[in-house]
Amino acid sequence: MDQPVRIGIVGCGSVMQRPYMRQIQPMRASGTVDVTIACDTREEVQPVVQDRLGIKRFTTDYEEVIDSDEVDLVMVLTSMLEHGPITRAALAAGKHVLVEKPMAVTLEEAAEIVEMARHSPGLLVCAPHVVLSSTYQTMWRHIHGGDVGKVLMARARYGHSGPDWRPWFYLKGGGALFDLGVYNITCLTGWLGPAKRVMAMTGVAIPERVVGNELMQVEAEDNAHVLIDWGESVFGVVTTGFTMQKYRSPALEIYGSEGTIQMMGDDWAPSGYELWRNDVGAWQIYDGMDRLWNWTDGIRHLVECIHNNEKPIVTPEHAYHALEIMIKAQESGEDGQAKALKSTFTPPTFPDEEEEETVAPHLVHDWTQR
Repeated sequence: MDQPVRIGIVGCGSVMQRPYMRQIQPMRASGTVDVTIACDTREEVQPVVQDRLGIKRFTTDYEEVIDSDEVDLVMVLTSMLEHGPITRAALAAGKHVLVEKPMAVTLEEAAEIVEMARHSPGLLVCAPHVVLSSTYQTMWRHIHGGDVGKVLMARARYGHSGPDWRPWFYLKGGGALFDLGVYNITCLTGWLGPAKRVMAMTGVAIPERVVGNELMQVEAEDNAHVLIDWGESVFGVVTTGFTMQKYRSPALEIYGSEGTIQMMGDDWAPSGYELWRNDVGAWQIYDGMDRLWNWTDGIRHLVECIHNNEKPIVTPEHAYHALEIMIKAQESGEDGQAKALKSTFTPPTFPDEEEEETVAPHLVHDWTQR
């Protein structure tokens, strides 16, 4: 494909205006993409979209974006409840689609989307795009290269004190799992493969929130611990919630029979990783591999796949499996029972790369071992 990929955007909130447009603008400047139309139900964002972001055509009807002959790729950046219907409509129109997480809020609709994506001429990339970071892929190589031995246990966490700019985060169809825990779950299943079973404790820890200067009642879980079973006594736990003020701990930890590997920072913004190997006897610390990487990288990846006629690394089946884990965790939180998982997917693989470590690690010895 030699012509620019023509993008239509549905949802012009802060996620679109800042992180995604920062990712898109260099591609616009190079002629790789063109943003032809943007949509939002709030007419008051039109001046920002047209004047500051330079998108000439604006509408309040997402169907106008999907039906446009000047759109090849639809970006779905709306509230969560709208993700499924808009994605289905765009795939039915034969468009390429990038949809923010989750792909849908019910398994029934998500299953329909996965099936449509298998037969649609358009490619589908579902957020989160964490598997695209260099840190993630390098850690995958260590894990699958046997550097920590047989994986036995995993731990992940991501949270903050909660958004105060949109009420839908706290209503049915929202919640901390869909907004935050999905990153951790996508990472762990990408490394360890499809899970077998899940159980969880979920709940509303702060029943009232002030959002947009108005008091509201919280309906969706804002606090969750999710236990994931991969079979053969390999377990992982995901800690997430709109209940964390600050933390200073690794985002993700994989414990193996011969070592430990852990991601620093957050999985959507990694700041390096640390590797302990028993045969080395010291922590090998790699800093700053992804200083320029952004969690919106999925749009770059999707555009590259369109131009090169390749399949994306980020697959709908993986997104569906993560969604099933979250929905079954919600069910487990209600009745206290473990839930079997039915879905599966083919995990991503990453070939070896020569000289992938741009900076040699520094070593930190654990003198308690003496």
